[in-house]
Amino acid sequence: MWIELAITALLVASVPLAIVWVSSDANKYRKLVFVTLFLTFDLIMFGGFTRLTDSGLGCPDWPGCYGASNPFIAHADISAAQAAMPEGPVTHFKAWIEMIHRYLAMTVGVLIVTQMIIAWIKRKQFSGAPAYATLLFFFVCLQGAFGAWTVTLKLQPIIVTTHLLLGMGLLAMLGWLSERIKAPHNQTRVPHEALKLRWLARLAWLILVVQIALGGWVSTNYAVLACTDYPMCQGVMVPPMDFEHGFSLWRELGKTVNGDYLSFAALTAIHWVHRNFAWLVVLSSGLLTLKARKLAGLTKVANGILIVLVVQFCTGLANILLSWPLAIAVMHNGGAALLLLLLTMLNYRVQIPVDLRRK
Repeated sequence: MWIELAITALLVASVPLAIVWVSSDANKYRKLVFVTLFLTFDLIMFGGFTRLTDSGLGCPDWPGCYGASNPFIAHADISAAQAAMPEGPVTHFKAWIEMIHRYLAMTVGVLIVTQMIIAWIKRKQFSGAPAYATLLFFFVCLQGAFGAWTVTLKLQPIIVTTHLLLGMGLLAMLGWLSERIKAPHNQTRVPHEALKLRWLARLAWLILVVQIALGGWVSTNYAVLACTDYPMCQGVMVPPMDFEHGFSLWRELGKTVNGDYLSFAALTAIHWVHRNFAWLVVLSSGLLTLKARKLAGLTKVANGILIVLVVQFCTGLANILLSWPLAIAVMHNGGAALLLLLLTMLNYRVQIPVDLRRK
């Protein structure tokens, strides 16, 4: 099975690697980073789709599916599980979703390993790249471990949320690297005034990461519909809530630490904190971008952040009022990833203006 999975990963990864190889970009390493960044964003989107369709246990073992490398080979086992529980966690549809997610994750892993190998071979050409590429390699290995634990620990909320955060972290690291290795003629000049935004940019980024963690906690605990009105929650501004059990981290899905079923008040607490913390994201990121869009070199990325902020608010509201439709929920997940990527890019640009970087 392991050999078959490795061959599958290499075959799937050969497509983006071929795109890099035949591209007109003279710097293939730079192209490889951009392609990896794009596929990592796709992986996060598809991971959200996997979670939101309850396909996380579509194959209840890891890394294969009932000990096989694909659902075709595991057809009999999947059919038996589906017959026993037609609406259960294992169906042919869910098995394929889960395995496609794993294949895509393995593909990203192969691309990052390729980055590391190239960075070390050409270490004299890419100053500092080998260390960063090696860090990315260990980071993606950690992400893979949490992907395995997500399955083996039966979707334990803290594991699933950490898996999401690590995926977002990988995207941010690749976004930072993509900014770092841009060709000098493609770099936008950023004035020294941008340095004044450093701390605000870091704060906005940190607040967003906390909000993504809270959003992951809402999703992994299925607490989206704990409040189905807005700005009220259950008809009041502050509904009955159980913070102690809602934010107990190490527990089974749907259970308290003591093994009792999680109360609706606990789900309400999870939802209420996420929806209200969102205003800190709006205030911090909104203030940052309103300042940044006045500076040369930051206008486009700042405008992008503002647009995504508006879309995020709309999709978040739609999830509540429209009872969590799948397409909008996936968009909300992807919007968070895109917002993190754009804020990471802006953070890079305000840390060291281009005219200082090129000296």
